[in-house]
Amino acid sequence: MCETELVAVLVCISHNTPHILTLEHGRSFPSGPLMVEHRSLQKGMRTWVEHQTGLKLGHTEQLYTFADPRHGHGHQMVRISYMAFIRQNSEHTLAAHSIYDYFPWEDRRDPDSTPLLHTIANRLRLWTSGNAQRWQRCATVFGLDGHSWNDELSLQRYELLWEAGLVAESHWQNVPLLPGLSMAHDYRRILATALSRMRAKIRYTPAVFDLLPVQFTLLQLQQAMESLAGRFMHKQNFRRLVQQQKLVSQTAEYDSPVQGRPAQLYQFAPEMAEHCYLAGAKLPLPAIS
Repeated sequence: MCETELVAVLVCISHNTPHILTLEHGRSFPSGPLMVEHRSLQKGMRTWVEHQTGLKLGHTEQLYTFADPRHGHGHQMVRISYMAFIRQNSEHTLAAHSIYDYFPWEDRRDPDSTPLLHTIANRLRLWTSGNAQRWQRCATVFGLDGHSWNDELSLQRYELLWEAGLVAESHWQNVPLLPGLSMAHDYRRILATALSRMRAKIRYTPAVFDLLPVQFTLLQLQQAMESLAGRFMHKQNFRRLVQQQKLVSQTAEYDSPVQGRPAQLYQFAPEMAEHCYLAGAKLPLPAIS
């Protein structure tokens, strides 16, 4: 027997970090079964989100369909996942956890990520145990042995750690486990998929503006991009990219910081959305050996 569940990954930015809105103390997403009365998959997902959170979603996109054969004897659970961005200053009542609470190795802005990645590299070397092909896969995905860190590979990194038994959701566990919150079912895999997708989207689409207030400073825009990518960006290069592409327009307003000078407020210029390219302002990351 096969059942279908609709799952919503709702992303917002808080304190310069991407957060997800969760249920069950951070272990679950808003979700529910596909019902006969649902006119479409997306309509069903929106119905469950509104029922469980009170939120009326704007733009959503389908992520992936996951099959979980471990649901029960003779049962298979098919989970169809969606992602939606929640704009800053939106009101919601769900618990919010940083995405990096679940994947602490993905936030390369955090100095603690470097020693953690060294630990991961050592654990993966033990797991590969002389298997050159398996180690090459690890080195490519985690930016080892001269390979560059690709922030879009967050799903592949989580799946490698799952395969190596280093996360709580693994079928077998290679203790001690790595730090990071776990989730029910295969929800953390769904979250890793969402992180990979949003990191790809912010390179060549204006998706980041869906997470910002309607009016924002250029610093807020840069910090939002950095929070999603999990790495710092070159300030002057980033602002040059944004302004050369005319992605934003000045307003007549200024923010009122507690300290420092007021900063010009901008708004997104949707007519330039097709020309968005913001991938060239990242600072190089130190190699992990």
